[in-house]
Amino acid sequence: MGDTAVADAVTLRDRIAKGEILAADVAEAQIARIEEADKKIGAYCWFDADYVRRQAQMLDKQRSAGRPIGPLHGLPVALKDVIDNARIPTENGTSVDAGRVPTEDADLVKQLRSAGALILGKTVTAELAFMTPGKTRNPHNLNCTPGGSSSGSAAAVAAGMAPLAVGTQTGGSVIRPAAFCGVTGFKPTFDAISRRGVLAQSPSLDTVGVFSTTPREAALLCDTLFAHERAGVPMPPPHLLKTVDAGAPLPPVFAVLQPPAWDRAAPETKDALAELTEALGEQAFEFTLPALFDEAADIRYRINIAEMARCYHRYNGRDGVGDAVQMALKEGNKVLARDYIAALDWPDVLNSALDEVFSRCDAILCPAALGPAPGIETTGDAIFNGLWTLCRTPAVTVPIMDAGGLPLGAQLVGPRGGDARLLRTAQWLYDWIDTAGGSE
Repeated sequence: MGDTAVADAVTLRDRIAKGEILAADVAEAQIARIEEADKKIGAYCWFDADYVRRQAQMLDKQRSAGRPIGPLHGLPVALKDVIDNARIPTENGTSVDAGRVPTEDADLVKQLRSAGALILGKTVTAELAFMTPGKTRNPHNLNCTPGGSSSGSAAAVAAGMAPLAVGTQTGGSVIRPAAFCGVTGFKPTFDAISRRGVLAQSPSLDTVGVFSTTPREAALLCDTLFAHERAGVPMPPPHLLKTVDAGAPLPPVFAVLQPPAWDRAAPETKDALAELTEALGEQAFEFTLPALFDEAADIRYRINIAEMARCYHRYNGRDGVGDAVQMALKEGNKVLARDYIAALDWPDVLNSALDEVFSRCDAILCPAALGPAPGIETTGDAIFNGLWTLCRTPAVTVPIMDAGGLPLGAQLVGPRGGDARLLRTAQWLYDWIDTAGGSE
């Protein structure tokens, strides 16, 4: 069973489905890996080996009885500690919520259980999914941040303590940790995955995303997680993995972007983007955004803090809540209604300006972070991610090179609703880098 902890999720799913290995074997391999690695990394805030074993036993009994199995049968999935699990502590990374145990699963947890997933435990989040770092360290360098706020989910996948994990993004909380930890992070189109039962920080921005080794595995997980209905209307199956596995009909074309705040990017990031662009040759062209986009970071932040002031009202002024959250709440309370309402119009305006470039490419290619992971006193800067959260477009990051022992990631962005095509393009880039050496 030694290879079950390191097998990719799609291969693992197929082997379990064929009866080559048991869910119990997978569970024991993951338990052993977590007990070995998490003492140093600290990705989990709640983990119970017996709970994992009991789930695996039930899944194996289901299969041996000849009952139908789900598309994620026996696959381990870790969950960020802002996602409700019935009878399991969900404390939102704050001492104020210590001992909080939900009575109901979040919608996405119900979907995971229905699909046969093995829930591993709860992963560390920055306090209230904002900016104050938790205990988690970067698996590549314990003196560096794994990013945030989905720090534990990214680190767990990077360290082999989960093949799949779920996080959330309001600024850059999926894409940036994935880049810092050298894994794939996928933030789908806004509202593609239900947020019922997930901590609400900024309902106009909050997006559930996933972590995996490859875009293909992200597609596997999101085939289950994508909402089955929206506003009471049934949604068609996304067929993400099927699209990825079909492959790109032609080599994809990338629109290379130096995003706003490019002057703040680290030299390694600038060099990596230039090398990748050169290596892609005729498959890449450079473009610039209209000046309007220079205001996007301020607009996103205005929406974020105004909605935080409403959603986090019960945390305002509470002992145990850190300075970063308290300052944001104070700022949010000062946002004028007219400015907040005007800010809500920006996603549609910005996406209209993106239509032309998306008609010429398969994906926008830009950096996932300013540079490699900084020290543990911060979760990093989301300046290269927040724009796409505001636009509500899907984004995915893949590791492109090593910079002094730390990963660097490229971020790919697609149009709203173009999740399947974006993941297919990201998998193409992942395989191209892996086989051809890419920018390395």
